[in-house]
Amino acid sequence: MDIVTLDQHAADDAVALWQACGLTRPWNDPHADFSRAVEGESSAVLGTYDDDGALIGTAMVGVDGHRGWVYYVASAPDQRGHGIGRALMNAAEGWIRDHGMPKVHVMVRRSNTAVVGFYDSLGYEEQDTMVLGRRFDGSSGGVGS
Repeated sequence: MDIVTLDQHAADDAVALWQACGLTRPWNDPHADFSRAVEGESSAVLGTYDDDGALIGTAMVGVDGHRGWVYYVASAPDQRGHGIGRALMNAAEGWIRDHGMPKVHVMVRRSNTAVVGFYDSLGYEEQDTMVLGRRFDGSSGGVGS
């Protein structure tokens, strides 16, 4: 399976895949997420295509100087069970190692219980940390809801 680094031309296909996999949320603009990742120096979106040229898997990767992060891991619903997710995670880990990071974190929504077994099978464990967040309202720089 070939894993490639996606560019801005793949944005619509990636977002459609993320939506089909239930990964998008109304408060996040997935097109903006994609653009930031492919245009950033410390991030990328990896992907794989089927024989007909349809995007069937993605993994967004990035590094923060201390660790790597993986987001938007998606495997087309009709292609699950064929090793796409495993191949994407292997590629994401390789990308992160190539960028000099000693560890990787994957954020999974607590409501996405179906995917926890997948990450378990790859050797991921729940960490003894809490992720805190804060949203900024893009128009005023203030805190959004």
